[in-house]
Amino acid sequence: MDERELLLLGLLSFQSQHGYQINEFIERNLSRVTSMKKATAYAILDRLARDGYASVHTEQAGNRPPRKVYALTPRGEERFRALLRRSLADPGEATIPGDIGLMFLDQLPRQEVIEGLRKRLDRVETQIAELGQVPRHEHGIGVDLAVEHKLVLLRADRDWLRDVIARLEASPD
Repeated sequence: MDERELLLLGLLSFQSQHGYQINEFIERNLSRVTSMKKATAYAILDRLARDGYASVHTEQAGNRPPRKVYALTPRGEERFRALLRRSLADPGEATIPGDIGLMFLDQLPRQEVIEGLRKRLDRVETQIAELGQVPRHEHGIGVDLAVEHKLVLLRADRDWLRDVIARLEASPD
């Protein structure tokens, strides 16, 4: 399942929007839970329109260039609800960036591995601190739960990294 499609359909379920509005909302409010690039969002929006899940029309305000406005179609509403149900029920594959590197850490000197893991730990702690500053969402609990879930996972990763570093430091080379 493509969660990016779910995200865009979900945003359109609230109101019709032009691509710039959608991208600004994602960047301003959801950058902690998604890293969707603007070009990707536009490509998916165009695909949603082509597949009949969104309608699109062009509007122009004042001297601004024309822009596409996307709206959810009834078919898109059905697709959104189906994807939402699937997303809530299916945890997907747990792939964590950096795990492939862990498989080969024995190829580096122990101290270099520890230094790399300490840098990773620092980044995880920075992400935890940043996510901890995200204000509560004012409408519904969904966004708050997504942020909370990411925080729980990051804290578990932090604790695991601390334990691994301690074990590596305590064991002989």
